[in-house]
Amino acid sequence: MLQAFLFTNGQLHIMVKEKKTRTRLSPEKRKELILDHAAKFIAAEGVSALSMERLGKEAGISKSLVYAYYPSMTDLLQTLLKREYKILRNQQAVAADSAETFEQFVRRITRSYLAYIEDRGLLLERLMAEPSVASLGDPTTFRRSSAVNHIATIVADTFDIDLKIATPVIDISFGLPAAAGNYLIHNHANRQTIEDITVAMMIGSIEAIKQKYDMSLKTLVRR
Repeated sequence: MLQAFLFTNGQLHIMVKEKKTRTRLSPEKRKELILDHAAKFIAAEGVSALSMERLGKEAGISKSLVYAYYPSMTDLLQTLLKREYKILRNQQAVAADSAETFEQFVRRITRSYLAYIEDRGLLLERLMAEPSVASLGDPTTFRRSSAVNHIATIVADTFDIDLKIATPVIDISFGLPAAAGNYLIHNHANRQTIEDITVAMMIGSIEAIKQKYDMSLKTLVRR
């Protein structure tokens, strides 16, 4: 608490001001705050607008402390991109868990992806354009193997398709949402329309493979 004294008209007045206290954040929350500011700068102005000094000022810490959390700009950008991918994957997982039919399953995963890309696509695109983080790939490559295996198993069980057939179908179709998201943000298309087209293409591919598997890929039965 701070006191200040003021004389007016021969009278003494005591003014009391509450001293502002700085909120102490844990290292993990501070690191997240730095990433939040980095995401804001990159989305608004591009990666070139980013600096450790600027991040420190926005986060209310010194530049040296930013470096203590993120030793280099490359480390910071890679961490930010991985965080974005994790958020996207988690949102898709939650959406998938609420589905009761295969159409709902595909649609809700696709909708979650497109909604995220519409909101954060510019940030992801600018991050992926950086040579230092390009090796992390696009959103569909993050945890791809486990996601493909999970969905392929669902498809194999639901449609009675050999898992060896379902797996490459799902792996290849993983590129559809990425293409749809890219089209969405670069052509200012209607998200619902792009969602409908993507879902139709993904379900159509399963239907076509199911038909082919049931007919031409069936093992001959000889007596």
